Amino acid sequence: MSEILTLSPQELFNQVRISCQIPATVERFLHREIVTRTAKEADIKIEPNELQEAADTWRLMNQLHSVDDTWSWLHRNHISLDEFEELISANILSSKLAQHLFAHQIEPYFLEFQQDYARVAMYEIVLDDVDIARELFYALSEEEISFFEAAYQYITDTELRRKGGYKGVIYRKDLKPKISAAVFAANPPQILKLIITAEGVHLIRVEEVIEPKLDETLRQSILTDLFSNWLKQQVGKFEVEINCDSSSSNHNQAPVSTSKPLVSA
Repeated sequence: MSEILTLSPQELFNQVRISCQIPATVERFLHREIVTRTAKEADIKIEPNELQEAADTWRLMNQLHSVDDTWSWLHRNHISLDEFEELISANILSSKLAQHLFAHQIEPYFLEFQQDYARVAMYEIVLDDVDIARELFYALSEEEISFFEAAYQYITDTELRRKGGYKGVIYRKDLKPKISAAVFAANPPQILKLIITAEGVHLIRVEEVIEPKLDETLRQSILTDLFSNWLKQQVGKFEVEINCDSSSSNHNQAPVSTSKPLVSA
């Protein structure tokens, strides 16, 4: 039989504190507070159908396929149904507020920083020994060995080795400047000359350079970036005092006109 251990709110708070999680927790609280206040000022409301649809989507994403699954999750996380509604409402508000504040800025932002959103499909091997890297470069150039064979021999990371050194499709802005300059000057498919950085000697095969295109995925990425940067600026305007003795809470959620069974099958 399992031993029952009862924790008080103060003990839970102490665990958060000694785990150095207070700054991150406070930041998440400020994000929610800022979104709630700003949405209220902008008269952004949540309709009942939006709440239900968002709850259903959230359950699906978290693999809560039945009512029992959902109730078990709520119990495991010590969240009431009202608090679950609060969680879903906060997510909807963030999404609607981001659209309200920045939807009109996406295209101008893309045009200004268009080159940052160029992408490259590339393979990479990072070595410590320049001589070995040079030998591999010449062997690859002469097609004495394939990049996959070289990757399997010299990459230590298991998953990356299995993929033959394939790094995926990467945005220009996510590459180091020295590597970015060489990669986007390539004529794919091409093995680049060795690039030396603090990480080691980079042996790179450029598979494809993908010109920037403002599709729906990129729109959402830019919107998220703009909203996240705005939130950081707003957080910087607050000075937080933590009252360890306070047990009260004040929730200022956007109004929902009617209630629906968010955990229905």
